[in-house]
Amino acid sequence: MQESSPFIRTTDGAIALANLMAQIDGLTLYADHGKLTSRLWTELVDLLVLRAQILGRVADYECAMAWAERRVRDAPIDGLAFLSQARARASLHRFEEALTDLNIAERFGVAGVELDAERAAIFQAVGRYDEAMALRVAAAARCADFESLGGLAALHAERGETAVAERLFDQSCWRFRGVSPFAMAQLEFQRGHMWQEHGDLGSARDWFAAALRRLPAYVRTEGHLAEVEAGLGEREIAIARLRRLASASDDPDYADQLARILGQDGRLEEAGWWRARAEARYDELVARHPAAFADHAAEFWLTVGGDPRRALGLARQNFEVRRTPRACALLSRTVLACENG
Repeated sequence: MQESSPFIRTTDGAIALANLMAQIDGLTLYADHGKLTSRLWTELVDLLVLRAQILGRVADYECAMAWAERRVRDAPIDGLAFLSQARARASLHRFEEALTDLNIAERFGVAGVELDAERAAIFQAVGRYDEAMALRVAAAARCADFESLGGLAALHAERGETAVAERLFDQSCWRFRGVSPFAMAQLEFQRGHMWQEHGDLGSARDWFAAALRRLPAYVRTEGHLAEVEAGLGEREIAIARLRRLASASDDPDYADQLARILGQDGRLEEAGWWRARAEARYDELVARHPAAFADHAAEFWLTVGGDPRRALGLARQNFEVRRTPRACALLSRTVLACENG
């Protein structure tokens, strides 16, 4: 972790999470009785997606999608309803539909600046980096704040431009004006993920650990930290983390990771149990949300699952949705595994 990186104080993570839970419960109650304003409907969907990202809850993504679709049915000319639906669809990788929703939201009066950030995130997710960069640069030129600089940093990170990304991550931190830990922890996760992708496991561990200190319930970060710890030889620590995560989460990634590490250690009986659990859950989720889970399911079948041909179909499906270097590499690996099999 760079010494120049600023330390930003935020609200205690446990308190912030309890407040998030209470907000969602309150908004859900009012939604059930049809008493939410348009802006509060958007807030409910956004908070559910946030909780899904923090706690690793697939059910929350699905709940956000259900509420967003209900709002569009009930308010078919409300631009904010289509903005919410776009965000919910994007969270489940339904990117083309999300872009259509953003266009409709714009026709119904949602401001362009708010839409540009959503479009940039989608363009980045599907590998349309030049279009994403144009939007991110324009946003930072208009207002160089935490959100715009953080978005630009994450895009440079994904493009492999780590030096530029680090500088922008620091600039984003210096412009943070909130007290909630969620956005800052997500930024720290992004920095850790950048270094993990580039093989600097020490830096990755530092940033993942920073995000977890800020927000101890951040499941996605802890899963990546476990993967890094295993790579650094701290396998028992990683296994202990993953056992807990895999037991509590409805996302099969943690059971998949756990089965992989246990199998590498020769603990085949326990590895087989977690492998079967991951397989059943991937099958269920790919059937319901193919775009969102094709990539991780392909990784599973390519490695722990031991079925490269099944992985190939999923990798091709993923590449159709996301033309990113990572998706391309996954497809290449599956093709090679099938040829060698």
